[in-house]
Amino acid sequence: MNDQDVRTAGAAALATLLGAAALTPVYTSAAWLGPVVAVVLTVLAGGLLLRAGGAALRTGLTRGRAASDDLSALGVVLVPVGQLALVLCVLTALFAPARAVAGLLPTEASLRQLAAVLSEGLAELREQATPALPLTGLLALTAVFVGLIAVLVDLVTVAGRQGGLAGLGLLVLYCVPVVTITGTIGLVALVAPAAGLALLLWTDQRRRLADSGRATRRALGTGGVAALRIGAVALVAGLVLGPLVPTLTEGSLATGLGGGSGSATGTSLDPVAAMQGQLTLPEPIHLLQVETSVEDPGHLRAVAIDEYDNESGWTLSNMRGEESVADDDRLAPLPERLSNRPVTVTIQVLEHDDRFLPMPFSPLSVRLDDDGDDGWRFDPDTGTVYGREVTSGGRSYTVTAVEPRPTAAELAEARPLAPGSPIQQQFTALPLLDPRVTDRVAEVTAGADTPYERVSRIHGFLTDRANGFTYSLSTAPGTSGDDLVDFLQLRRGYCEQYAGAMAVMVRAAGVPARVALGYTPGTERDDGSRLITSDDAHAWVEVYFEDLGWVPFDPTPIARDRAVDLPWAPRADERDDTDGRAEAPAPTVPARPLPSVPQHRDPGAAPTVPSGQGADDLLWRLAGGLGITALAGALVATPAGVRALQRRRRVAAGTAGALWDELTASALDAGVRLHPAWTPRQSARELGAVLARSGASGGPGTDAVVRLALAEEAASYGPTAGERAHPDLPVALQTARKALLGSLPPGKRLRARIWPASLVSGAGSRLVAEAGRRLSLHRIRRGRRTRTV
Repeated sequence: MNDQDVRTAGAAALATLLGAAALTPVYTSAAWLGPVVAVVLTVLAGGLLLRAGGAALRTGLTRGRAASDDLSALGVVLVPVGQLALVLCVLTALFAPARAVAGLLPTEASLRQLAAVLSEGLAELREQATPALPLTGLLALTAVFVGLIAVLVDLVTVAGRQGGLAGLGLLVLYCVPVVTITGTIGLVALVAPAAGLALLLWTDQRRRLADSGRATRRALGTGGVAALRIGAVALVAGLVLGPLVPTLTEGSLATGLGGGSGSATGTSLDPVAAMQGQLTLPEPIHLLQVETSVEDPGHLRAVAIDEYDNESGWTLSNMRGEESVADDDRLAPLPERLSNRPVTVTIQVLEHDDRFLPMPFSPLSVRLDDDGDDGWRFDPDTGTVYGREVTSGGRSYTVTAVEPRPTAAELAEARPLAPGSPIQQQFTALPLLDPRVTDRVAEVTAGADTPYERVSRIHGFLTDRANGFTYSLSTAPGTSGDDLVDFLQLRRGYCEQYAGAMAVMVRAAGVPARVALGYTPGTERDDGSRLITSDDAHAWVEVYFEDLGWVPFDPTPIARDRAVDLPWAPRADERDDTDGRAEAPAPTVPARPLPSVPQHRDPGAAPTVPSGQGADDLLWRLAGGLGITALAGALVATPAGVRALQRRRRVAAGTAGALWDELTASALDAGVRLHPAWTPRQSARELGAVLARSGASGGPGTDAVVRLALAEEAASYGPTAGERAHPDLPVALQTARKALLGSLPPGKRLRARIWPASLVSGAGSRLVAEAGRRLSLHRIRRGRRTRTV
């Protein structure tokens, strides 16, 4: 291995890292960078060591003689195999070291563990929306993906000597943010891959010059400026064409995590609280049978939704639960200073079928009767237990939990969180609100000094009947263009509108808040158990207080026998209910899905998916896998297809010049470089020498080359230039091409067909020449117009 190979391999690794920078906007942090750098450097070091060791071994085996074609081809194949083996060792060290030899060398047990991590990554890929959380499984998948790209780029650039063609690998990396992110992807994701492409083109040009003995010592070298121009063109094309590229739904990595789609059977909750409605109720469906250790149970909480924008309303952010609920007996303990009570709940699922598991607030442990705990994860940010490839259908489970029971004095003593607190920043985040909303918040909370006082003022504003708020499942459409403004003006709605409005107002007042979806306690039966139906679906608000944690508030005026007793948050109208108006209709959230609205979510929001996983999902995954395989095959076959079209056009032209151009291009594909200053006869002699070295001297191939050369000379200098050549010349071209390709060993022959060198050779010069030609035409036309005027 010579110095040129070392420089080329280094350039390939650096270009891959630059291409991988396209993943920057895909993740919420730079945690993906460490594993990616590790695998790319492993591919680089492995390639250098294997090629150097292979060269020494080959010299020893052949005792200085030229190696056979088969031995050379074997060496080319073994290098990427060795690189992949080294990448596997690095992946083992990063993600499954516990059962590996010295934490590095894979064993059967460590491979199973690594496979489990990758399997988790596939599930996280379906659950996460961009920008995704850097979960372990996703990082492992990313490292595998970039590692394969690095091996491919190294193989094509170093062994295949086709640096320009290796740029397709960077294109694959660039496609990840383009198809998964809605909106801008940032300058780094555009500039870095373009710089990587320019580096590959420049390296390819330098190597070709070195092979021809015309190396230069200039900084950029011959072709360097052209490489920079092509990189700049790629960048400009990305900026201009990027908005035209179709993206995946919601900017997600796959389908995203959600609960049910709000199915027509009402057996799941939609974790998107759209603040508008025209709702109807079917017959209630029996969802859950609950046995609890307390007489006055609280809400059964399914999921918290924590991101708000003016168009989509409240949406669910990405989940980061990586451990099974079976591995933790203290999932969400409450702060010690918060008054609480222990609760044990046993739940038998009747017709509930959802990816979110209803349970009391602040669960400590969850145990499923069918030993199916491994499929359930706990997200600490939202306090949600959700299923991975499983749903709640047909299950029974027991939850031990602690419910918050704060006193008004405890809440009144809570101070505001520091502005830099992560909870303060995450759970007070809001888009630019309509001034009518912020003005109302300022009016309601005027003079309130503590967080609890501000929250109580907002809660009282929404629950005081004197303010004109009424509960209704049918709301008239507003005219403001903002659903929140419409609700505050019309003051008529259902629980998701009350809860969503209060959470926004609390955030606008500077206090962390989120919306919780779940169920009220249901109806008590003769045997002491409680029946929860689709009529008991409900939404409320959770507010965070310093040193106390999350505390529930319910602003919806639901019927007294359905409401949960929250002594620290009494409704403002509870002191005056003699006219019975506080008794609103019993149903809260309808079982039918909310009317769908166009979803343009923030990057962190996760779209919803149907709760079940059936044969249709498997078919879609299979179709997706086949589609990706077909796309990869199409990308690999594209250069050969383009080259075939180019050859067909030249043969169809039928002129001696076109046929001679095709012969010289075929020679370049076969690795034979003809100097551009040579005459056709000189080029024919060089090709004849090549055929002679392969043992085909004096055969039909040599005669065909001579005929084409003489025809080119006659067409160039004779009176018939530009006319169609003799009809036998296309046959001569076919014979000459067959002889040239037949003179190559099998590996090089395959490379000549799949990765034709003539397709990229001189591409930069052709682009510059074409740009110059168009600029000259533009100047001529402008001059003509000027003279006309």
